[in-house]
Amino acid sequence: MASLLTDPLYETSGVGPSPNKNFYYFAVRKSDVIWRWWKISPRTVDRYSKPGSEYAKALCQGHYDYLERLSDSLLLQIINYLELEDVGQLGRTSRRFRQLCGSEGFWETAVRQRCNTVSAEVSSLALEVGWRHIFFTNKLQLQKYTRTYSCCCYSFIQ
Repeated sequence: MASLLTDPLYETSGVGPSPNKNFYYFAVRKSDVIWRWWKISPRTVDRYSKPGSEYAKALCQGHYDYLERLSDSLLLQIINYLELEDVGQLGRTSRRFRQLCGSEGFWETAVRQRCNTVSAEVSSLALEVGWRHIFFTNKLQLQKYTRTYSCCCYSFIQ
């Protein structure tokens, strides 16, 4: 687990809201905490803002979030064991999990796990409409789509 702790543990920067546009930099490392800000405007409205103060305090106390540091491929393998309702909830927790839970790789694996066989027609249709759409389409609609898709391809070739 210690190998997952990269330095810095947390790092963020940004620009304050209009009209002042102050620049902020905040980093938590294993040995120290850095808070820098450059005042661009004479306004001091955001002088005492604390970005992620609870998160930074937890990092300083040794409470690391190892789950965020795992690779995408490993997280996708873990997510594949979840129920679909749980995947939906997990996708609402962070931007990274929203991207992973909505990725084509996840939905392709979900279709292949839950269906006995996936035909070549369905695979080619999935390239057109996406694996998530294939997953939520019932079998009758899927047969209709594959017939329509194969007829369109056939007429296009002739």
